[in-house]
Amino acid sequence: GDWISMPKFAADGTVMEISLTTVKVQNFDNTITTLPTYSLVSESFQNYRGMTESGVRRIKRSISIDMSSVKFCTDEMLEKFRKISLIKDYIDETQAELEKYNKENAIDNSIPVNGRRQTNIGIFRAYLQAYLASHPMIHNESDQLVRQLQPSSTGIPIEVYAFIEETGFVKFEKIQADIFD
Repeated sequence: GDWISMPKFAADGTVMEISLTTVKVQNFDNTITTLPTYSLVSESFQNYRGMTESGVRRIKRSISIDMSSVKFCTDEMLEKFRKISLIKDYIDETQAELEKYNKENAIDNSIPVNGRRQTNIGIFRAYLQAYLASHPMIHNESDQLVRQLQPSSTGIPIEVYAFIEETGFVKFEKIQADIFD
């Protein structure tokens, strides 16, 4: 009854039968894979029982942001972003903190790279974090994280790491797709 994944044997499905010499796994495409019983002791495999019993399933997916689109926020951008209810408070609090820092450190604001500024990608990360926290299917007692990964030739990956209160494959994929839409 456990869902296991053993790519070496092309097994990814539910264990149907265990005998002295073989284990039968019904894959999700309804094919049957038979593997030697000793392979469950001698080889690495993944068992999803813990996920099923916990009632939550992890999202760990990233999207790439075009590096050329990342910029310091102008006053106009900040005013536009303040209309987004999930991040209005974040923008106001962060802006006050940055202005205080820049003033205390006598930053010359005529050059944008001096001091500290809000960026559109930073505000986007804050929006994603607030969106996850308010989403009805996100398990809020589990870890949630929105972070930048190492930039690559495809852009700056923003990774979403959170847990959904659904373990079924089809429902999980639909919820995950809705979040990323």
